Amino acid sequence: MSKDPINRNKLSPRFWEKKPLSKLNEQEWEALCDGCGKCCLNKLEDADTGQVFLTRVACRMLDDETCRCTQYPIRHQFVPECIVLKPDNLDSHAYWMPQTCAYRLLWEGKPLYDWHPLVSGRAESVHEAGVSVYQMTVSEFETPEDDWEDHIIEEPL
Repeated sequence: MSKDPINRNKLSPRFWEKKPLSKLNEQEWEALCDGCGKCCLNKLEDADTGQVFLTRVACRMLDDETCRCTQYPIRHQFVPECIVLKPDNLDSHAYWMPQTCAYRLLWEGKPLYDWHPLVSGRAESVHEAGVSVYQMTVSEFETPEDDWEDHIIEEPL
C-alpha cells in the first residue's frame, strides 16, 4: 500500500464525535473517507424493495491495488455521473453508500469502526481488516451489465 493520499494531519482529536457533519470543514470531510473503495463499486438496486447490492464490478477509474480513484480531482471528465458526496446531499445518497462507510455511519448516528484510519491512526488498517476492495474487483469494461448480478458480493463488516 502506498502513502495515505488523504490529509489527516492537524485535525482535532475525534472531531467527528464533536461536530455535526454539516459543520465539518473540507479537510475534516475528506478525512472521513476510510479509503475502502466500496463507493466506487457498481451497485444494483432492487426496484421492488429498494435494497442496494454491491458488486465486484468497479468503476473504470478505480485502482484496486490502492482502492483509490486514479483521477479523483478530475473524475467528472471521465465519469460525469460520479457523485460528489457533501453534507447537503448525504440524505439522498446515504442509503446506497457502503454499510461501513464513515459518512453513512455518522449520518445514522453510529460510531466509526476501530479499523477506520481516524481511529487506528493508520491508513492500512482498512485493508488489514478485510473491508476494502483490495484486489477483488472486475472491470466494468470487461463485464457486461447483464452479468453484474453474477458479481454481487456480501459487504464485509
